[in-house]
Amino acid sequence: MAKTTGLITETDCYLFGEGTHYEIYEKLGAHPVRFLGKEGVYFAVWAPHAVSVAVTGEFNNWSADSHPMYPVGTSGIWELFTGDAAPGGLYKYVITTKTGQVLHKADPYASWAELRPGTASRVSPVSSFVWKDDRWMDRRKNNLPTLAPLSIYEVHLGSWKRNGEEFLTYRELAKDLAAYVKDMGYTHVEILGLLEYPFDGSWGYQVTGYYAPTSRYGTPEDFRYFIDYMHRKGIGVILDWVPAHFPRDAHGLADFDGGPLYEYADPKKGEHPDWGTKIFDYEKHEVSNFLIANALYWVEKFHVDGLRVDAVASMLYLDYGKQDGQWIANKYGGHENLEAIEFFKHLNSIMKKRNPGSMIIAEESTAWPKVTEPPEYDGLGFTFKWNMGWMHDFLEYMKLDPFFRKANHSKMTFGMTYACSENFILVLSHDEVVHLKCSMLNKMPGYHPDKFANLKAGYTFMIGHPGKKLLFMGQEFGQLREWSEERELDWFLLKEPLHEDLKNYFRDLLHLYRKYPALYSKDYDWTGFEWINCDDADRSIFSFVRKGYTGRNNLLFVCNFTPVERPDYRIGVPKRGKYTLLLDQKRGLLDKKEQVVFTPAKKECDGREYSFSYPLPAYGAAVFKF
Repeated sequence: MAKTTGLITETDCYLFGEGTHYEIYEKLGAHPVRFLGKEGVYFAVWAPHAVSVAVTGEFNNWSADSHPMYPVGTSGIWELFTGDAAPGGLYKYVITTKTGQVLHKADPYASWAELRPGTASRVSPVSSFVWKDDRWMDRRKNNLPTLAPLSIYEVHLGSWKRNGEEFLTYRELAKDLAAYVKDMGYTHVEILGLLEYPFDGSWGYQVTGYYAPTSRYGTPEDFRYFIDYMHRKGIGVILDWVPAHFPRDAHGLADFDGGPLYEYADPKKGEHPDWGTKIFDYEKHEVSNFLIANALYWVEKFHVDGLRVDAVASMLYLDYGKQDGQWIANKYGGHENLEAIEFFKHLNSIMKKRNPGSMIIAEESTAWPKVTEPPEYDGLGFTFKWNMGWMHDFLEYMKLDPFFRKANHSKMTFGMTYACSENFILVLSHDEVVHLKCSMLNKMPGYHPDKFANLKAGYTFMIGHPGKKLLFMGQEFGQLREWSEERELDWFLLKEPLHEDLKNYFRDLLHLYRKYPALYSKDYDWTGFEWINCDDADRSIFSFVRKGYTGRNNLLFVCNFTPVERPDYRIGVPKRGKYTLLLDQKRGLLDKKEQVVFTPAKKECDGREYSFSYPLPAYGAAVFKF
């Protein structure tokens, strides 16, 4: 057995060392290969500070020293080819540190992991999966996400539906979830943390296996099937991705070879005091390479359509979640993490270059400028940014008793002052329906029927407001309990008329959204939106227009946020012509026989020359086409 196989070349080591080996996962990790005429597995791991490294696993009865690895020059990479190991087998690396400590670590580049509570890595076979989503992938190349409809169903796979106490598999979920999402009218699903993680209660945001889809729901091939199936049904897939931090679990990345390797060495820079987690060292080329290659891996090898980057603000600010004395300023004396900024520019640039039509979405909760501007204009280069400010203002307004809404009218209008400053997604995510925040329905004031009426009016406003859309599962039908990862959604509620009606109404809103380009094609163009009346605070009524590029099929929205009927309501309109009622709160989308046409009279209202009257119900919402 040769001590140096040559399977990792000098070029591999050079590119990895400068942070541009975008397929490094094809060299590091565990790969079934044929070498010198023999079938076996090639193992390679980066552990530059280790004194020695060995592979232990099922194939050698978990021996700590029978299969030593050998260093590849001065690269810090250790390698071994052995004919004793085979696909499917469990393994770990035994790392002896400079202090004599012996660590048993999972493989950072493993593409398959043992089902928790086990913590070993598993050798993946060479993928034999045959993709059938060519049409989807071809269309994606030419897609401009900012000009297209984007309505996202945020899903936690383990609690969407279950088989009793058991998880559904990726293959079972594909069929049921695709049917539901397609019927509802969503364009994409966004899946909460799916990269392998040890603790169910972390929801996947404490990652230990960045290259492995969690084994909770099946194998990597099963997950490929899930994505392929969704694509064939016309549904995109977005994954939550966590490059901001990682847990301290003994088998994971923390102190990987006896000291800080993937994390910053100084704890003032390398640890989150509030979260108890480690922060990636973005200055190390090998670490940024690990993460950038990982992002490309999911998009290129699993056909994922986008990544939602978790906790971006925590990466951008050195003092995020820290008190005085707990952080170190950058070389200019500021609190910006300069390496993280360069990491994002690199990541977003290479993703756009290699995978046009894919998306990288920032969960960024501050006013950091130019998050979605291209790097060549000094931006970070993200495709979209979550609009956390809109979410906060919207929910604060919706939770108020209607009597107090008139004094908080600006909470619903303020978002338009910055709506085009970034490529925003309006989000009502999982974070808003946990930790005693109440479900979306139970945030609403009033008696039980009032809650549904409030929420329908709120959802109508959301669909009409500029920005792409995201809603967490269960909130479309009025889940009563807060979300918990320990149980499936309360689907039995759909037997109740009010819950079924809410679900059907939200479905109608989504179908309306996808049908009319006025609702998405000019999301980030000031000419795509026009207030009719944003000052009607006393009655808590908002009216506005959405416009598309063609000037045809513009939409007029009216939303009443009080339980007061306005039978004499009159609305000013931008121009003469016919205004066709497409949707109202009681009936949802109207068929052609139900649609009513309103013809404006030359009567001043809302500062407009023409207007028409419409009997606006309590908590009424209406959408007109003109």
